Amino acid sequence: MRREACLAHLPDTPYLDRIKFPEDLRRLKPEDLRAVADELRAETISAVSVTGGHLGAGLGVVELTVALHYVFDTPHDKLIWDVGHQAYPHKILTGRRDRIRTLRQGDGLSGFTRRAESEYDPFGAAHSSTSISAALGFAVANRLAGQPGKAIAVIGDGALSAGMAYEAMNNAAQAGNRLIVILNDNDMSIAPPVGAVSAYLAQIVSSRPFLSIREAAKRLARALPGPIHRAAKKADEYARGMATGGTLFEELGFYYVGPVDGHNLDHLLPVLENVRDATEGPILVHVVTRKGHGYAPAEAAEDKYHGVQKFDVITGAQVKAPPGPPSYTSVFAGALLKESERDEKIVAITAAMPSGTGLDKFAAAFPDRCFDVGIAEQHAVTFAAGMAAQGYRPFCAIYSTFLQRAYDQVVHDVAIQNLPVRFAIDRAGLVGADGATHAGSFDITYLASLPNFVVMAAADEAELVHMVHTMALHDNGPIAVRYPRGNGTGVKLPATPERLEIGKGRVVREGRNVALLSLGTRLEEAMKAAARLDALGLGATVADLRFAKPLDEALIRRLAENHEVVVTIEEGAIGGLGAHVLTLASDQGLLDRGLKIRTLRLPDRFQDHHKPERQYEEAGLDAEAIVATVLAALRRNEGGVAEGARA
Repeated sequence: MRREACLAHLPDTPYLDRIKFPEDLRRLKPEDLRAVADELRAETISAVSVTGGHLGAGLGVVELTVALHYVFDTPHDKLIWDVGHQAYPHKILTGRRDRIRTLRQGDGLSGFTRRAESEYDPFGAAHSSTSISAALGFAVANRLAGQPGKAIAVIGDGALSAGMAYEAMNNAAQAGNRLIVILNDNDMSIAPPVGAVSAYLAQIVSSRPFLSIREAAKRLARALPGPIHRAAKKADEYARGMATGGTLFEELGFYYVGPVDGHNLDHLLPVLENVRDATEGPILVHVVTRKGHGYAPAEAAEDKYHGVQKFDVITGAQVKAPPGPPSYTSVFAGALLKESERDEKIVAITAAMPSGTGLDKFAAAFPDRCFDVGIAEQHAVTFAAGMAAQGYRPFCAIYSTFLQRAYDQVVHDVAIQNLPVRFAIDRAGLVGADGATHAGSFDITYLASLPNFVVMAAADEAELVHMVHTMALHDNGPIAVRYPRGNGTGVKLPATPERLEIGKGRVVREGRNVALLSLGTRLEEAMKAAARLDALGLGATVADLRFAKPLDEALIRRLAENHEVVVTIEEGAIGGLGAHVLTLASDQGLLDRGLKIRTLRLPDRFQDHHKPERQYEEAGLDAEAIVATVLAALRRNEGGVAEGARA
């Protein structure tokens, strides 16, 4: 029996049970799609209640997701989601429903779109504002190859605060009618509430007859004398702009359609069908949605359940983690507040992450001295450089993974000019469920290679307090401190912070055979490893270097001259602390007497999402791996027997 006939005999079967891929969705009638959306919303809520993750964004685009896969021929038409927070419903409809409860778990589905996961994920995402550029690439490639297919970018209104989106739109004319941008306006920041009149207008202006008439009028206008042609063009643009609010996008070369109610399928479907069949382009469709739509606890929450822990579906109550030490982020925020009470020249800058970086507390205390510049890390860094040049003391608080986006500004606008911008680098190291796209793997490497920079890493919360104080008093050039996601070790915070001497580490444990040089929060594992080495008869010195740049050359030289093996340990990629210590050892001839140096760092690959402790175990940065590295360097095993002796 044919598959369609089988399905026809299952009228009571849930729609999602009949949909494996979008081609199954497209066999349904338009009037069935409301029920599909309701089931999809319920399935998304159920899945995220088990796994945790990003909920509100996905709930806001359920109807849009259904409509896009229904109207467009995915995966031949390329659907590209910006960031990917909203892609859980998309994953359910594209062959991954059976794995949706593995989201963000080890060996499970990614929390973002990922090319290796499905052909329905044509482009990986996690950082904001990349979708239009990528979609333009797909569209132009298809045009050059003479292949059919549209490229559809779905981008949120918040992502439009990043300049990259406008850079892409400025070049979009190259794609012609193959590029469609869906502006998912979920914050009501661009348009007022929409209803039947605006939906009717959107349907009219996106229709083929209207587009054909408009194109004919444009051809006629081009034949008129210059001044009349220009006047006619402006009249068309501004008349449509006053009606729909699309003047900005028209100026960037897009044909603007909207706003459209993103939760009303009767409005969405005809507009998307018109846009799909349009000969004019590129086209931008302005869709208004509500984050968390359809789930009362999310709609009532201030952040619309942007990111959640596991929760009870009925009540919406999230499973609370057991109480523990304060997070590094909150320790940084508290330390900065105290410094700012002392020094009115301290200002704080964030790029759309006030609560994520702890600067919401600073903003509450000093609203005139805190600046959220939106998703614009490049601007944030140069803005901070300008303030530093004018005598202020800016703290630029940005996640390690996002600071990568502003590297040219860090080099050109800060380091070359030796301006005292203070970088608070949150989420340094591995970050667990968010995986490779959000890991802070590279900041030691890309900052410690720059002249003029001071680069610190906090071993615990107390050290972070000292380092924030040190940064506040450092006016001789750029300075950075890195610290991880999550809770600290529970050490007592200092009542009075200490100003650290730049480039000076500390010895926290003395031994005679092995020197473990730790940078950052691997210090605890280094201490565990030292205790195990002691039990094997190998005395281990443990040093907290504190600084990746400048290195404590005197301390490193002393330890190298008095120990058989030196092991560096860092939560960063190759090219960081270990590379700098090896360079120092080479330059100063420390290797000439047979000193053995081993460097422990993140592996030269992108690590998938998992629990952080499992990620560090896989990276070889736990106590067991440290011990194994020392024994291998000394050619011993845990029984203390030299390799080959048992043979």
